[in-house]
Amino acid sequence: MEKAIEVLKKNHYKVTKQRKDLLEFLSKFTVQYVSINDIADYMRSLYPGVSNNTIYRNLKEFEEIGLVESQEKDKTLVKYQCDFEHRHHHHFVCKNCGKVTELKACPIKLFTDQLPGYTVEGHALEVYGLCADCTKKLKTN
Repeated sequence: MEKAIEVLKKNHYKVTKQRKDLLEFLSKFTVQYVSINDIADYMRSLYPGVSNNTIYRNLKEFEEIGLVESQEKDKTLVKYQCDFEHRHHHHFVCKNCGKVTELKACPIKLFTDQLPGYTVEGHALEVYGLCADCTKKLKTN
C-alpha cells in the first residue's frame, strides 16, 4: 500500500479515503483478477452513494499510472499491479481457479523480427491453461 500511495502522490493525485479504500480492496487481488462489479459492490458497501463514473474513473487512472492491470474478456476484470518496478510483463492465467502468474520473459522480438519496416507501438500477452495445483487436482480425480 505504501508504494501505491507513493505512486498516487508522484502522479499528482489526491490520496483520499475512497482511493485508499479502493486500493486496500484491490491489494487483495495480486494473483487473480476481480470483476468491476465486485469492486463496485465493495465500494458501495462503504460509500452507498458512489457512482459508477467515480469507480471507473479511479480504476482507469490507477491503470494509467501502473497501480492496476485490466483484462477485457466477457467482462472487464482488474487486478492489483504485481510488480511496481517492472510494469511491462506478461501473465499465465489459470482457467480453473483464476490464479495469475507473472511471466518474466517477453517474446516481442519473435514478432518484430517478422515485421521488418513495421512500427510496433505496444503489445500484451496472456497465456491460458491450468496452474500446477489445478493440473495436479485434475490428475488425482
